[in-house]
This record gives sequence, structure tokens and C-alpha cells, in this order.
Amino acid sequence: VQLQASGGGVVQAGGSLRLSCAASDGRLSSYAMGWFRQAPGKEREFVAAINWSGTGTPYADSMKDRFTISRDNDKNTVSLQMRSLKPEDTAVYYCAAYSAPYVGAAPKASDFHSWGQGTLVTVSS
Repeated sequence: VQLQASGGGVVQAGGSLRLSCAASDGRLSSYAMGWFRQAPGKEREFVAAINWSGTGTPYADSMKDRFTISRDNDKNTVSLQMRSLKPEDTAVYYCAAYSAPYVGAAPKASDFHSWGQGTLVTVSS
């Protein structure tokens, strides 16, 4: 499945952004989905994931109170609502399809088999 992430941009600290991930072919409903991010000079890190049904949504601890992952299987999309953004949230955000319909609590990037191209989020102080 080919994924396309969008919605990134420049926002001031404390602001919000909503990222979207759409599949250009294939159906996302077969997979759990996830969001990762990679800041300059840092490794890619897990942000959030969601099971195929929309239940079971693990988050990275530093983001669980500010970010919300959701999906619409009818529209074949997955979203990440980000609130109270901080400068340290600046990164390229990637969506990815997991290798199964259900995802565990702390999935690794290597467990995801399809990746979007990423969308840049810049949070200014």
C-alpha cells in the first residue's frame, strides 16, 4: 500500500495541527497504522498507533496527552491531531502501515512495512 502524509506546516508553540495519511492504492482497513517522527540528527521515534478497528491506540508517553490518532476506514485515511505543540515536536512525521491488524504497546519501526514520504512540522518558539 502506498501512503501519502499531509498537513504539516509551521505553527507557533501552543498551536495545533492535524496530519492526515491517505492510501493511494490498497485498503488501510487491513492494517494497524502508526505515526512516527524524525527530528534532524535524531533517530525515528514512535508517536502513536491504532488498530484496524480504531480501538487500541498506544502513544509515546511524551505525546499521549497532546496527540490523538484516529482513522476512517471508509475514507481510507488515518489522522493525527496534535495540540499544545512544542518546539521539540519539530520533525518530519511519517505514517506507516503495520504488518498486522493489531499493534502492540510499543511497536518498532521495523514492524511497519509501508511508509509515506513524510510531512514536515515546524514549531516555532
